[in-house]
Amino acid sequence: MKKTFFIAMAMSGLLFFSCKDNQPEKDVAQLETVESTEFDYNVESFGDVKILRYQIPGWDQLTLKEQKLVYYLTQAGLEGRDIMWDQNYRHNLTIRKALENVYENYKGDKTTEDWKNFETYLKRVWFSNGIHHHYSNDKLKPEFSSEYLKQLLTDTNTTLEGEAFEVIFNDKDSKKVNQAKGVDNVAESAVNFYGPNVTNKDVESFYAKKKSPNPKKPLSFGLNSKLVKENGELKELVYKSGGLYGPAIDKIIGWLEKAQGVAENKAQGDAIGLLIEYYKTGDLQTWDDYNVAWTAATEGNIDYINSFIEVYNDPLGYRGSYETIVQIKDFDMSEKMAVLSENAQWFEDNSPLMDEHKKKNVVGVTYKVVNVAGEAGDASPSTPIGVNLPNANWIRAEVGSKSVSLGNIIEAYNNAGSTGRLKEFVHDEEELELEEKYGQKADKLHTALHEVIGHASGQLNPGVGETKETLKNYASTLEEGRADLVGLYYLYNPKLQELGLVDDWKKVGMAAYDGYIRNGLMTQLIRLNLGDDVEEAHMRNRQWVSAWVYEKGKADNVIEKITRDGKTYFNINDYDKLHDLFGQLLRETQRIKSEGDYAAVENLVETYGVKVDQKLHEEILERNKQFTSAPYSGFVNPVLVPKMDGNGEIESFTIEQPNNFAEQMFFYSKNYSNLPAVN
Repeated sequence: MKKTFFIAMAMSGLLFFSCKDNQPEKDVAQLETVESTEFDYNVESFGDVKILRYQIPGWDQLTLKEQKLVYYLTQAGLEGRDIMWDQNYRHNLTIRKALENVYENYKGDKTTEDWKNFETYLKRVWFSNGIHHHYSNDKLKPEFSSEYLKQLLTDTNTTLEGEAFEVIFNDKDSKKVNQAKGVDNVAESAVNFYGPNVTNKDVESFYAKKKSPNPKKPLSFGLNSKLVKENGELKELVYKSGGLYGPAIDKIIGWLEKAQGVAENKAQGDAIGLLIEYYKTGDLQTWDDYNVAWTAATEGNIDYINSFIEVYNDPLGYRGSYETIVQIKDFDMSEKMAVLSENAQWFEDNSPLMDEHKKKNVVGVTYKVVNVAGEAGDASPSTPIGVNLPNANWIRAEVGSKSVSLGNIIEAYNNAGSTGRLKEFVHDEEELELEEKYGQKADKLHTALHEVIGHASGQLNPGVGETKETLKNYASTLEEGRADLVGLYYLYNPKLQELGLVDDWKKVGMAAYDGYIRNGLMTQLIRLNLGDDVEEAHMRNRQWVSAWVYEKGKADNVIEKITRDGKTYFNINDYDKLHDLFGQLLRETQRIKSEGDYAAVENLVETYGVKVDQKLHEEILERNKQFTSAPYSGFVNPVLVPKMDGNGEIESFTIEQPNNFAEQMFFYSKNYSNLPAVN
């Protein structure tokens, strides 16, 4: 639960905040490359999505051994791609394989609206790793009829029938993750972490009986398994070699073994070895051992994220989605930003938290700016811009954590958009000028503070269980809002200027506050359909943070709601008082987490974070119609192509950029389809 996301609109200042050594059996010859002296970040747009591409700065500075390590880790990540599809929904692989066969083999008229709509639907399915929207969790609605799809299936000799066909068009399994209050969240969620007839009560009672060998170091029960009912008895199907997803996991292991052979140092190699052992056994103690070793392995130019990690897709926060991110250190930016981790204790000591909720010794917080070399699973095509891991609270307290910002991803966003939408929603020229001059700096610092200081801050009270147990379906949004608040509190602080991170702390802070409130109260609403509640964890946290400070500051007119020419704006009148309000809310959110106060988090989120002002929403959607830029962005990944010498050894690499989205998706499906349609 430690990701920061950057949506397409962030470009306009609207930041919201995973074989053999000879020639691999991958069909690289079919890839076309983009030849350009000036890099083109834009690939294509469809539906509500814009596809971008990114470069890999620093690649040429790596040794051949380091390049091999990056390549092997990237291949390991891609081998598990199908896992994410199956985790997202039980029929996803069946549907994807059928739709891809139609797309490849249809010889009929491709100029009709029906065919164009079919193509858009398939691309949206690719982007979301399944038939549910990657962000809203709503089922994607095709703009073609079931009769048309039946005809396409017949014309291409493709089989797609029964529930897998019908669910594309009916109302069944309409929500991938249902976080609504007052419903059985497990039973009402289509995500494939639980078998049929498994309920909230089943999950809670099953894991209530699980006891960790060391209560002070609780194991992440449920992280790497599917919970099903067989003959009325609950049992876990573990993700491991020889278990659920075994065929894909065996391929992952093969590449990780090659990666271990070219590790930069012993600590890194030992950590990879533990990850291999975890994949072989599925043992959760080995998972913790790996995370301890991985967190401590801070030397070297290459790092990675790989396995079942974030729990956003589980309505109860137990099960991890498969993801990988392979990273190359950005040497210059990491050195500049390391000052945050070096001063982590100062930030903790000077926070507005209750004394008993502050860590007396913030340990092992490492922060790096990295350049992504490849992503897969839950991190692709839609990617975070920052990650802080591991997630286990006890490891973070005793060993520390790693925080990274994905520098080349942020760079791609910043070079692929325009400022039209920003100008529509800022209140005045002063706000526009602040955003244009300081917005990108504020965004980068908020990401860094969120990841490095925010997620590392605070501690649970003695005897209080993990947040997934105490705060349940509100745990993710509470944690993300808490980390956002840490960042917001310190963005408006002279300490940043004292540390040499900014030239004018007050103006950077003002730009950050303007952007956060503008987004939390208005602009993120363009991603919802009129009438929808806010359900995604990050969207919820931005709304409840913004709505809470707006409500609490009304008496002093801290944030003023202004209507001008029929348009709504929110103008901050007192940045100092807003800073204080952010501090008050941070203190309360940490209290809720530290005490495990479920009633309080439910009240906070349901009161401020779920319901939408329908009149305002309708206005925002109407104002946004003038902009063609899609509200979501994601990426194709560059392809690392090895060149072999006469002995079948890798002697060099070239980097090829996919020409379009479909090209990469078919390349992946051809080369990394390691699971059957039904698992």
